[in-house]
This record gives sequence, C-alpha cells and structure tokens, in this order.
Amino acid sequence: MQQPHASRGIPAGCPAHGNAQLYGPEFAADPEATYDHLRTLGPSAPVDIAPGVEVELVTSYDAALYILQNPASFVRDSRRWNALNEGRVPADSPALPMMGYRPNALFSDGAAHARLRQAVVDSLATVNELHLRRKVQQSADYLISQFSGDSFGQAELMSAYAMPLPLLVFSELFGCPPELGDRVIAGISGIFQGTQGADEVLGTALAELIALKHRRPGEDLTTQLMQHQARLTDEEVLHQLVTLLSGGTAPLAAAIATSTALYLSEDAQAALPVEDAVAQTLWNFAPIANYAGHYPTHDVQLGGRILRAGDPVLISFAAANTDPKLAQHREQLSAKAHLAFGAGPHACPAKDPAFMIAVSAVECLLNGLPDLETRVPFKDLQWGEGPWSRSLASLPVRFTPRPAGPAPAESARPAAPQPTVSVPQHAGTAHSQPTAQPAHPRGLFSRFRAWLGGE
Repeated sequence: MQQPHASRGIPAGCPAHGNAQLYGPEFAADPEATYDHLRTLGPSAPVDIAPGVEVELVTSYDAALYILQNPASFVRDSRRWNALNEGRVPADSPALPMMGYRPNALFSDGAAHARLRQAVVDSLATVNELHLRRKVQQSADYLISQFSGDSFGQAELMSAYAMPLPLLVFSELFGCPPELGDRVIAGISGIFQGTQGADEVLGTALAELIALKHRRPGEDLTTQLMQHQARLTDEEVLHQLVTLLSGGTAPLAAAIATSTALYLSEDAQAALPVEDAVAQTLWNFAPIANYAGHYPTHDVQLGGRILRAGDPVLISFAAANTDPKLAQHREQLSAKAHLAFGAGPHACPAKDPAFMIAVSAVECLLNGLPDLETRVPFKDLQWGEGPWSRSLASLPVRFTPRPAGPAPAESARPAAPQPTVSVPQHAGTAHSQPTAQPAHPRGLFSRFRAWLGGE
C-alpha cells in the first residue's frame, strides 16, 4: 500500500499499515482525500466502516456498475455476512442497524425481491405528481412561516427546513392522522439521532397505522401496499414503509440542504437553474455516500483483489460519482448517469419523485425568501460525521424577516388522507386495535395539520 501524501490531508486512519477509517471528524472534513488514497489501491480496497468492522469499499464507477448490475454473483441478503455469523462484529456496532438483515426489498434477492419491489413500485406509481408538488408546497410554506418572522432574520435550515420537510411529506403520503404522524416522525427522527427506544416508537406507530387502514382504507401509500396483488403481510408492509422512510427522508434532507447551499454559493454560476444545483449535488455530494452492502456468492476477482464469498462489499456512490476516469467524458454523460440512486435491480424505485421533491423544496424556499443568503461560505460549511451519508451538519442563513402569513384558506386544504425497527407482536394481525397512548403535546405533524386548518 502506498504511503499517502501528507499534503492531501489523508486522515490519521489511513496509514500504510492499516485500513482507512470511514468515520470520525477527519474523514467527514475531507472524504475525497480518503477516496483518492483508496483509488491508488485499485477499484476496491478494505476499509473500516465502524470500529472493528471491515468491509471492501468499491470506489470505481465501472466496478460499482459491474457489481450493482450483477445479482447472480453479488446478493444483498446480509445473513451471508461471514464476520457477523462468526461473532466478529461487536454487538453494539453502529454498522449493525445499517447492514443487518431486514425483511424488505433492500435486503432481498431473486423472486422475494421482485415481489416486494413490485409492490413498492406499483404503489408509488399511484402518487399523482401534481398532488405531490402540492404537498411539498404546503409543507414548505408552513415551515417557512415558522422561522421567517424571526426579528433577526436568521435561521439554521437543516433543522428548520431541510430535515422536517420530507417527514411532513411522507406522513401525508402514508395517510397518517395527526397523532400517529407525530409518533412516526418522532420514531424515525430518533433512529437517525440514536435515541434509545426510537425503533419501538416507530414500529408501534406504523403497526397502528396499518391496523387503522384495515378499518378505514384511504387513498395513500399504506393502503396501496396493503391492497397490492402481492398480498404482503402486515409485517412486510411495515418494513416497506420503514424502507421508504429511511431511504426517502434523511437523503432528501441532505439533497435539499446541499442543493440550496450550492445554489447560493459564491461560486455558483449566474442564474443557475435549481435542477442543475440538485443534479450537481447528486453527482458531487451523493446523499447516500457509502452503502448498498453486497455479498459475493463465490470468490470474485476484482482488479487484482479477491472478494471472498460472504464478505461484505459496499459501494461508495460518492467516490464512484467523482471517479477521475469519468472526468474526460463526464460532460457527455446523461445528467442522470450518476449513481446517487443506485443502479441495477435494486436502484431506488422513487428516484423521479425524490428528484422532484428536492427541486420543489429548494424552489419553494427561494421563492418564499427571495433575498436568502448563506452566512458561511460553502467551503467552510460543516458536514456530519459517519460513513453512510454526506449531509451538512448545519446551514446557517440570513434573510429579510417577513410577517407570518395566514394559514391556507378552506379551498387549499388537502384531500383526506434502514434502521432496525422492533415490530410489535400485533403487527401481523389484520384486526389489531391501537394501543392507548397518553396525551402528549402536539408534535410537528399535528401542528402542521392544524396550521392547514384541517384539524
């Protein structure tokens, strides 16, 4: 292994005698330096994704495509994971919630995967694009109204806008009543924040939502999944909902914030279209940076290295998208040729609506606050730590304060409506009843629905 150049700022976890570490503040500050170093070792290299957890990380665009499009040799079922089966993965490892098996389309293969994925694809196809844009607009208007009246004209957009907006949109798409939506949001947010017991909160809330839809079906994603011809069990429906939440909220929040920061940056081209800012984010700051665990079904040779059957191979979407070998012909590539949404049979089934949500969210923000500007240059913004995502830790902005506008009129009201999650015992029964819940202060979704005037 070559000694890394000190001038490139390779993290301390990349000495010649050890694996690169894809976690910690040094990696977060300059992940591209680590990817540059790994590229000198070939199309893939061993890295530590968490303390005591080694995986093979693919940094080459061509090699990533080869693996993503070769399900016969590389499967997604992590029950094949050698080190986990042999007890060599720490029981409290932060890699387990992300890589451990769950009965959803993401971790399935073959006929099982096709069945679950088709249910998700068909259900998403029932979402009307204009209806979805309207939900984004309403969510954006509400969130902007909550911080734009600040007399100081300042806000932190990650927490005030980018993170909550997808949560509101998905709660609407799932057909959540206000109180259940509050608990769904609290559960998924707590999982991302590492809050103890958050998985149980989310699992219980989604189980109650499924039970509610058995009694009162609606025009929503939950009902569509439940009524699909694939005849998913309630537990399967629950896990597909969790996958949609985990894959569609945090990555979307990252895309919204980074795209906004790029659009407002001093280096941005004049009149840069919002669509281009989002596309640049997906190419250069892939929200899902390193993920998509694959397990070779047999020993595979890749660039002079042997990938052993059952050893985890992760795709660095971030490194593959910025592969220097693409530089000479990247301008000729389709704007959608990036791997931010994956590729092959497990490519994100919601990539088109996800792109639309990100673009709409940024446009709504810029239209609502036309003199919005960042308080920190793009190059000085702080990024979150961890290997899985590339997301801003914060996005401080300034703007001219505006009076809080009225809530939408009656005519504007809406129509009726990869974290491990503990599934309550009643989740698999069609006639389960909601568990009595103590009264709580109104959460984010309840406040949003009250603002709309619908509750």
